[in-house]
Amino acid sequence: MATKALFNTVVNWFIRQRIDQIENFMDHPIETQKGILFSQLFHAEDTEYGKKYGFNSISSYQDFKNKVPIVCYEDFEPYIERARQGHKDVSWPGYIKHFAKSSGTTNAKSKFIPISSESLEYCHMKAGKDMVSIYANNHPENQLFTNKNLRLGGSSELYADFNTKFGDLSAILIDNLPFWVEITTTPSKKVSLMSEWESKLNAIVSEVKNEDVGSLLGVPSWMMVLLRRILNETGINSISELWPNLEVFFHGGISFKPYREEYKQIIGKNINYYEIYNASEGFFGIQDRSDSDEMLLMLDYGIFYEFIPMEQLHSSNPKVVNLEDVEIGKNYAMVITTNGGLWRYLIGDTVIFTSTNPFRIKISGRTKHYINAFGEELMITNVEAALLKACKETDSSVTDFTGAPIFMKENESGAHEWIFEFSKEPNDLESFVTLFDNSLKAVNSDYEAKRYNNITLKRPIVHIARPNLFYNWLESRGKLGGQNKVPRLSNDREYLDPLLEMNQ
Repeated sequence: MATKALFNTVVNWFIRQRIDQIENFMDHPIETQKGILFSQLFHAEDTEYGKKYGFNSISSYQDFKNKVPIVCYEDFEPYIERARQGHKDVSWPGYIKHFAKSSGTTNAKSKFIPISSESLEYCHMKAGKDMVSIYANNHPENQLFTNKNLRLGGSSELYADFNTKFGDLSAILIDNLPFWVEITTTPSKKVSLMSEWESKLNAIVSEVKNEDVGSLLGVPSWMMVLLRRILNETGINSISELWPNLEVFFHGGISFKPYREEYKQIIGKNINYYEIYNASEGFFGIQDRSDSDEMLLMLDYGIFYEFIPMEQLHSSNPKVVNLEDVEIGKNYAMVITTNGGLWRYLIGDTVIFTSTNPFRIKISGRTKHYINAFGEELMITNVEAALLKACKETDSSVTDFTGAPIFMKENESGAHEWIFEFSKEPNDLESFVTLFDNSLKAVNSDYEAKRYNNITLKRPIVHIARPNLFYNWLESRGKLGGQNKVPRLSNDREYLDPLLEMNQ
């Protein structure tokens, strides 16, 4: 008992110290970000990238904007490849030992994101501690430190040609966790880093069903696959029968909205749900209040943030702003400069600010994942809100979906075509489609205008997916598990047509 009391005292001291630091950057956000920017410039001024763009001559944010270009992955890839080949001081001081391999949903080609020792420790690892600290501060009665945390990550491999490791970000983190974290998590490191998904899933079930799990961490879609497998293997009716002390699910990677009701049913009791905003490129946000799904933008992880209003993203000279000039309710493409050596990097995510004191955000979508074939500017947030209403009104539940346009032919109007995989189908599909359509009109005036009298857009066409269609589709693309995601929206039919063919 004395050892446990001492442990709790140490943990609570650490939590209080970190909460004080978080409150400090909440109170001084602009100063914090300015310090991050010039610290990064100073550290990297003697790198290839720093010399090319004159980092040592930058003395203001305006200088930074004028001298350093905004880049996407394709622009930055030559620098990443040089670092992967063992060159030092390319875009960040020293050698880069780890590269996070992205899921590649938007491109067939995988991306390799540099993970420096600084970004590993002061961004990703620090965020993991903050996630727990914020939750524990909000829930003083928590039992997180007396039960196991179940993590669901990806695989890790050694890059054959050079002494660097690459794999899912989650695998890189697991491979570098301190021993004291390892003994409080499940499954074991060996199982967590298995690469073949089905074998790994069976091994995870075998290990975790005998543990006392208090928290979950992972992508909602893949965690749901695991929990269903556990129910099938054990024959129990709900997860809470197996893990009565389960109290929180830390989730990220995709929107939780389509899964919320499904989790309530499968867990069998009320638990807390905390959203996190993490990516291979960095860890950006943590839900800091239990009664709100907004996320606090984390400002002291070695990341400098800039934002491009979405309506200007594709212009030749888009307006770029830092935190000082963002507006609540506006849709922005996010640009990051990181302690992993990414400089003014267009990450591909879009966010909306819900507050500027402090800075809180919601993820609104992806710069490449939308439908705008007819000027309707349909974003994922619109679709999720409409789906939530349609499912609630028809007592149904959607687990996966994707949508794409049907383009106009001759005198025919266009339309949106959708395929939904239901865990609970609506009794009347036509009513579901009507509710979905009307809800989209209510949340998106551009969509409503294009639907007027069916002149531009006809009523949505909806297909019901057979069970496990999306799982099988990901399997066929070699993208089971880890951080792989189903693209929800596309402005072409790259994803929808193969899914419809598999659904026949």
